[in-house]
Amino acid sequence: MEIPGTERSATGTHYTTQGLPASRRRAYWREALSRTFGAVDMKVGDEVEHGAIRTSLLGPLQAVAVEGEPHQAERSRRLVAASNSDEYVVVKHLSHGTLRVEQDARETHLTTGTLFMYDMARPVRLTVPERFRTKSLVLPRRALGLSESDFRRITAVPLGADTPLGRLVPPLVSRLVDSAATYQAHTGGSVAAHAVSLIQTLVEEQLGFDLQDTPDAARTTLLRIQAYIGEHLTDRDLTPEAIARHHHMSVRYLHKLFELEGVTVHRWIQRRRLDECRRALGRRDARDRSIAAVAHHWGFVSATHFSRSFKDAFGVSPREWRNTAGGTTQP
Repeated sequence: MEIPGTERSATGTHYTTQGLPASRRRAYWREALSRTFGAVDMKVGDEVEHGAIRTSLLGPLQAVAVEGEPHQAERSRRLVAASNSDEYVVVKHLSHGTLRVEQDARETHLTTGTLFMYDMARPVRLTVPERFRTKSLVLPRRALGLSESDFRRITAVPLGADTPLGRLVPPLVSRLVDSAATYQAHTGGSVAAHAVSLIQTLVEEQLGFDLQDTPDAARTTLLRIQAYIGEHLTDRDLTPEAIARHHHMSVRYLHKLFELEGVTVHRWIQRRRLDECRRALGRRDARDRSIAAVAHHWGFVSATHFSRSFKDAFGVSPREWRNTAGGTTQP
């Protein structure tokens, strides 16, 4: 249902308290904020003088400019569970004023010029103690390619304040929100894709990834990760997610590194484990160990899968290899 004081057009929606009687502004402002950012509990002052929200679609993103007065917005566990907007994150530039954001056991006080992010999939509280102005991009969570643990590390913190990229992105987000309604549909989609890529890179930089795109830097990082894999081959919990978490990077970036080898992370781990199994099965001092025991030691859960993978890799079965290389034993 439409609320009075709202203007809709082909390019977006404009909410404003201007022209409304003083007695209606408070309820209107609460409803406008809730409709824009998903189900939230709003606390605003008894008197609201001015509030305005302008939204525009930009490809798969929503661009939102807000200016208003002190308030607190809280998205509780109950509201998260009842909402269908938890597939989004909000990247917000605080253009004017101060703000306190609480999410994932962090409470951060932010000042004018700061860029930060919060996740609609989990409880969050924003407290704005004075008149403010923000510019936000609301984007699908999946667009950032982050694991759940990475999302929990990146929310409610200033993004890239001390890096060149961190100084570039906040004003870019602000200008993009201001101009979002002016783009044609195909242009807006392209601009949105580039904006998401920049935000994704900034987030990965914030999480501590080595994102230097020089071949030497990427190769050095890859070699370090491969050495780590070699030291943990017997760990059956050695997954791309665990490796990425240990090296403070996203799974997406980990896979990007292994593209330098022309192989997936999973295939690399499997091949290293197969190499170790072949080496073990060929040693005479390990003849008393069964083939299944060797495979299990090096991280293979299924003996059938191990045998099939071994033959695919080396052209002979584990039993044939052991008989040829190390003498006959019973598997």
